[in-house]
Amino acid sequence: MPSLVWFRSDLRAGDHPALHHAATRGDGGVIGVFTACPQQWLQHDWGFPRVDFVLRNLAALSRRLEQLNIPLRYAECPTFREVPGVLLTLARRHRCTDLFFNDEYEVNERRRDESVAACFAAAGLGVHRFAEQTIFPPGDIRTGQGGFFTVFTPYRRAWLRHLQEAGSLTNALPAPRRRPRLLCHPSRIPQTLRDFKPGAAQPATLASLWPAGETAAQKRLTAFVERRIAAYARSRDYPAIEGTSRLSPYLAAGVISVRSCLRAVQEAGDNEARSRPSGPDTWFNELIWREFYRHVLVGFPRVSMGRAFRIETDRLEWSQDPARFAAWCEGRTGFPIVDAAMRQLTRTGWMHNRLRMIVAMFLTKDLLLDWRLGERFFMRHLIDGDLASNNGGWQWAASTGTDAAPYFRIFNPLSQSRRFDPDGEFIRQYLPELRGLDNRSVHDPSRLPSEQRAAVDYPDPICDHAASRVEIIRRFRALRHRPAGPG
Repeated sequence: MPSLVWFRSDLRAGDHPALHHAATRGDGGVIGVFTACPQQWLQHDWGFPRVDFVLRNLAALSRRLEQLNIPLRYAECPTFREVPGVLLTLARRHRCTDLFFNDEYEVNERRRDESVAACFAAAGLGVHRFAEQTIFPPGDIRTGQGGFFTVFTPYRRAWLRHLQEAGSLTNALPAPRRRPRLLCHPSRIPQTLRDFKPGAAQPATLASLWPAGETAAQKRLTAFVERRIAAYARSRDYPAIEGTSRLSPYLAAGVISVRSCLRAVQEAGDNEARSRPSGPDTWFNELIWREFYRHVLVGFPRVSMGRAFRIETDRLEWSQDPARFAAWCEGRTGFPIVDAAMRQLTRTGWMHNRLRMIVAMFLTKDLLLDWRLGERFFMRHLIDGDLASNNGGWQWAASTGTDAAPYFRIFNPLSQSRRFDPDGEFIRQYLPELRGLDNRSVHDPSRLPSEQRAAVDYPDPICDHAASRVEIIRRFRALRHRPAGPG
């Protein structure tokens, strides 16, 4: 009898625990399935770039599986609530005796998976679950008191100890061998979903910048390791330089495994801590940050529900200013580095990590707006939308999260601009109206003489950084004297 493999955020055939173990059970055959839930995705703030990327990679996965005589069935249902019934119906139709899938860790996804497991168990069918999103499943690494880590550095030390003790944990699982026959026809994978419409990030642009499939992901990893990882520690903060891996969309959709990335780092250089970290060391650290944020997501589920990790900061007084928020979203704040970053996001579905920190700090500390507004906007426009990492980054910037920036440590957007885009190359790429300015004025056109300023079609700054800094510090300090509400 065949086995059913449920694909989710693991859109690949290689190094795939659920698929590997289903395919090695015998010669009963394997059928794959993917369940799209458009209404649930909308509730989770999925946007067009992410859905487009998932569908393109799903089509690539279907072609790869068909070469192995494994059909991929596509099912669509509005929300997670309908998924157990849809999967059980498919399993019965094809006489599947067992369901295999890899775990996901967000709150609603975990509840869905428990419902699916209970539904299959009640029907007398086997359920087999595996960990693949991380090297160590969230919760496996604990403090000496058995709790979840809340600070990155001790978590990192414990994580490295576990890796050293684990030995061959990061060895790849081979892709399944070709099955004797195709048990049914693969489904047609839709190119678009009705509820998701492209905005500034057009399909052709996304396909060009972010090609689909395991081969494309592996090529990107190989090119990064061979050409750029050595300089990663020095170049990763400069958005005009192609200094990062740009693998985050492929990791978020599971087109490449974190084990593949870790192996590549280990082969590229020594991963032990140094006084001056190498490129491989620094990128290795980023992979551990990714695991840490998933660890927090499981240990403190409130962060999946729009709550601050630091509970007392839920009482923080945020301003209500739709006009300022719209200016931030549309890249017209009058701060060139912020506006260029926001236009990069809406046009390409991606934003450089240094810029993510700058614009998040600007929204929360300069515009005094709620970090949840920015978190949601990012999720709706990012091709690498990932709740754990996105939430962790936003709460870091807002000083509401675990291991967050101290509330009094606030980026000056002009200083950040001059430091990380010194020649204005990145700014000019996304703000063509500023291309004629010199390298000093491009960071702050408001300082131009009045005649020159009038000739530049660019808005004045919408806030005063120094005044905003004083005000946000006052609001954080006021938390000490404000009584706590219900937890």
